[in-house]
Amino acid sequence: MNTPRSFPRTTESGRDIKDDELSFFSRAANNVSHAAGRPAAFILCCVVVILWAVTGPIFHYSDTWQLIINTGTTIITFLMVFLIQNSQNRDGAALQAKLDELIRVTKEARNEFVGIEKRPEQTLEAMRQDCEAEAAAE
Repeated sequence: MNTPRSFPRTTESGRDIKDDELSFFSRAANNVSHAAGRPAAFILCCVVVILWAVTGPIFHYSDTWQLIINTGTTIITFLMVFLIQNSQNRDGAALQAKLDELIRVTKEARNEFVGIEKRPEQTLEAMRQDCEAEAAAE
């Protein structure tokens, strides 16, 4: 099996980021999000559902048999939402910081686009339409 490549992570000063600098929750969220997106996780879930379905006749399709899959999937889904959202929030913030830096250092870019994600929806839509109009005029 292929092992995932490990890319060096650094701060803006070039210093390597150690895993222990991330909170336990952030490390767990990263690891679970990464693992949940792998084909093996999907296959494991399919196997669990198939095993559960195959045991239906053994347990006479009882309420307890149904409750097991319902409870298990609900708990896993509930917990995964928070872990994946944490990873997505950090990924989004990192991407936004990178884009802001590119805007800041590009002479032709308009600096008013830095921090645009924090502006009201109407302002975002107006800026988007303005960009489209400028692109069409070129």
